[in-house]
Amino acid sequence: MAVEVKHRSIDIGVCTFRRPELADTLRSLAALAMPDGFEVGVIVADNDDTPSARDLVTVLSQELKLPVRYRHCPARNISIARNACLEASEADFLAFIDDDETATAHWLAELVATADKSGAAAVLGPVRALYRPDAPEWMRRGDFHSTLPVRVHGEIRTGYTCNVLLRMASDSLRGRRFSLARGQTGGEDTEFFDQMHKAGGRIAFAPEAWVDEAVPRARAAFDWLSRRRFRVGQTHGHLLGRGASGIARVKQAGLAAAKAAFCFAAALPVAASPVRRNRSVLRGIMHVGVVSGLVGIRELRLYGQPSPGEGGKRGA
Repeated sequence: MAVEVKHRSIDIGVCTFRRPELADTLRSLAALAMPDGFEVGVIVADNDDTPSARDLVTVLSQELKLPVRYRHCPARNISIARNACLEASEADFLAFIDDDETATAHWLAELVATADKSGAAAVLGPVRALYRPDAPEWMRRGDFHSTLPVRVHGEIRTGYTCNVLLRMASDSLRGRRFSLARGQTGGEDTEFFDQMHKAGGRIAFAPEAWVDEAVPRARAAFDWLSRRRFRVGQTHGHLLGRGASGIARVKQAGLAAAKAAFCFAAALPVAASPVRRNRSVLRGIMHVGVVSGLVGIRELRLYGQPSPGEGGKRGA
C-alpha cells in the first residue's frame, strides 16, 4: 500500500508599488532551487491606487510557470499590502521579499532549513546592497545599505520584512497584523516583530539566505540615510515609550540624548575618515530620532510618495 507523502507549503509575499523591478524579483523567485517537500506559490500585493502591476504579473506568471496570485490592495499604505499577503496565505510558511530585491538560488531553502532546525516563529536573512559605480566611495566601503538583524544580549528581538520566513501556525503570529497607523511612516515591520517577540515568538537568523538589493541613485546619498536613520530611531522611541510612565520616558529620552551627543562628539576625531565619521553621525541621528519618538513627535512619512527614479515604496 502506497504511503501518501504530505507536502508542506510556502507562499512568498511580494508587496509592490509602481516598481518595474518587480519583474526581476519574480524571475529570481522562479529560478529558485525549491526546498524538497514543499509546494511554493507567490502572492503579489499591489498597493497602487489602480491595479498597475496586474498586466506585468499576468504575463510573467505565464512565462515563468510560477503559481502567482495577484491582489489589488490600494491605499498607498504598505501595511495594507502586507496584511493582504497574510490574509491570502493558507500555507505553512509565508516568506516576504521586497519588490526591488532579487533572491539568490538557495534563499528559500536556507530559510526553511533554519526554520526546521530552530523551530523559530520567524527566520531572517541578510540583504546585500549592490551599489552603482557612481555611488560615493565612503558609502560603498562602509556598506551603509545592507541589512542584518540586530542582537541585544545575543538575542534578536525584532526584525524586518525585506527577507523573512514566518511560521504561520506559531501562537505568537496567530491573528497578528501590521499596524495601519505605521503604513506610511515605516516601522510597521519593527513593531510587528517586536510584538511577536514579546508574545513569545523566537526569531532566528539564516546567514546564507541572501537576497540582493540594488541601491538607486536617489538612496545613495547622506540625506536619504539620515532621514532613514532618524525614522528608525523614532519607531524605537515610540516602542520604548509605549505604556511607560512619564518619569520612565524622561529617563529614556535623557539616555538617548546622551548617546546622540556622544556619537556626534566621537565623529570629530575621525572627521578625516568619511566612513567612520558618517557612521558615527548617522548613529547620533538615530538616537535623536529615539528622543523624538519618546516625546511623541509624529513620524516621518516614507511610503506612498514616489520619487524620480526610485519607485514609490519608500519615497522619502
